[in-house]
Formats: sequence, C-alpha cells, structure tokens
Amino acid sequence: MNITILGAGAWGTALAISLAASHAVVLWGREPEGMREAQERRENRAYLPGFTLPDGLALTADFDAAVAHAGSDGLLLVATSLSGLRPIATRLKGRNIPHVVWLCKGFEEETHLLPHQVVRDILGDGVPTGALSGPSFAQEVAQGLPGALVIASADAALRQRVVEAVHGRNLRVYSTDDLTGVEVGGAVKNILAIATGVTDGLGLGLNARAALITRGLAEITRLGVALGGRAETFTGLAGMGDLILTCTGDLSRNRRVGLGLAQGKPLEQIVAELGHVAEGVRCAQAVRALAAKLKVEMPIADAVAAVLFDGTPPREMVANLLARDPRVENG
Repeated sequence: MNITILGAGAWGTALAISLAASHAVVLWGREPEGMREAQERRENRAYLPGFTLPDGLALTADFDAAVAHAGSDGLLLVATSLSGLRPIATRLKGRNIPHVVWLCKGFEEETHLLPHQVVRDILGDGVPTGALSGPSFAQEVAQGLPGALVIASADAALRQRVVEAVHGRNLRVYSTDDLTGVEVGGAVKNILAIATGVTDGLGLGLNARAALITRGLAEITRLGVALGGRAETFTGLAGMGDLILTCTGDLSRNRRVGLGLAQGKPLEQIVAELGHVAEGVRCAQAVRALAAKLKVEMPIADAVAAVLFDGTPPREMVANLLARDPRVENG
C-alpha cells in the first residue's frame, strides 16, 4: 500500500519506520533542510535520534508530492501535533483525498475542539475521517517492540483500510466507531500524567499513584460520556491503556512535566528542556473550561490546571485533593 505520513516528529517517524517494512511509505516534514539531512544521514536526529531509517522509506518536504503518493487508494496519516492539525487540514482542502486519519491527541487550545471537530470545521462532512490512538511510545514502536492501537472512525471502510495497513508484525490494531470517546481518552490522560508526575516527584508513593490513575479514569469517563462518547471505550486501549502507559512510563513527556513541577522548575524551563510538545499542558485549560461548561466534576484535571496556570504550588495541589469531602465510589 502507498502510505503518506504528514509530520516528521518522533511519532510520525517511528510509525514510518514500522510501516516501511511492508509498504511504500513517504514521510513529509515541513523543514526542507531537516528533511534533506535526515534523508542523507538516514536518521531523524532532531526528533528520533538513534534509529536508522529504512532504505525504502522516502523523505520529502514537498507537500504536493507527499499527498499525491497516497493517491486514491492509499493511506494518508497526519502525524503533527494538535496545533498543526488545522494548518494541515487547510492545505488538504479542495484536494481529491479519499480520507484523513490523524495521530495527534488533545483539545485545540483556542476553540476547545477535538481533532475530528477541527477537521470537520475545515473539510466538512464529505471526507471519511478517523483517529489512530492508543498506548504508544514512539521509541518502542521504532524498536519494533509489541504494541496495540485502535482506529476510531464512523466509516467502516476506513477502519478496515487502516487495519489492513498497520496491523501485523509487532502491532495489533483494534477498531471502534466511537471517535469521540477515543479522542477524549487520548486527550485527558495527558493531564492526569502531569498529576502523576507531580506525586511521583514529591515521593508520595505507589499508593498515591494508583489512586490518581483510578480516579483519573473516572474523570476521563465522565467528560467523555458528557461529550457523547461511550463509557466502555474508556476501559479500552484509548482510555485505560493509554492512561496507564502515560502515567507510569519514563518516556512520557507529560509525566516528566509533572516531575519538573515537583522539583520547583518553572513551566517554561520544563517545556524547553523537553524539546518536544507535551500536549497535557496545552490541553489543561481547554478541559477545565469544558468541564465547567458541562458541569462535569474533574478535580484532578482542575488541580493540574491550577498548578500550570494559577500559580498553585504542587504540594498545595495534593493537599487540596486530599482535603476533598469523602464520597461514594460510583464513577
């Protein structure tokens, strides 16, 4: 299959490495010099250093050529950060594209829209769309380690197309039509990973981590159902699976943000040291606003937003959560 991946960050590069073993893959990046260097060195030193790019993987900064490669029967994957999704969708508008599938997670910072709402805002309802999500660290995918993803789309043919392209070797791909649920799970887990990083950084123990993950899943589910997702989606790969990985894995950027906050580092310094996007930071304000609008109780997400943007000290965040009144555990 002809596959085009738009976005040469860590995740886009890792998936390109994986898929190039079985398909004709083109990886597009917006920086011509960076793509030329990666093409010559066969390594994306800027975003995924240490991994050799397969000889059959083509790299380009030519957007038109990259999109044309997928054609009408290939696969077009958008692997930018969420902030890059709207510009990419705008560039795709008016082209003869069969579908759009994205890998990014979060709520758009200014509009509070989910990725599928952003794409629909630009391309309308005539193009089949979907999200490829689930627990996945780029480095492990590039290594060829086992993993499982989920493709979410209302279009059954598109779901099948993605399964045919990605499923196999060391990656399993499941499918669902609950696009909203999958996107909410992928977005909110990043905020909860920041909270877990804070508690880990403060040395509060594994009991606290387990409690945060469990109650965090309840928050994701409440918001997801309020936005139209199905409760059962959040016990799957895009909910519980992605949450556990992001909250416990040392490769998690969002968890590292929390660790940095616990050390007293300013947010600007933490983000600069990461060198990559941590979507939980961008997402926290949107989730706080949405939860308030929908009257959904999300104390952990609110507490993270307070640390990030209101100046609340991390230890005070934890104290405030522990001081909440007891309640019955019913979700």
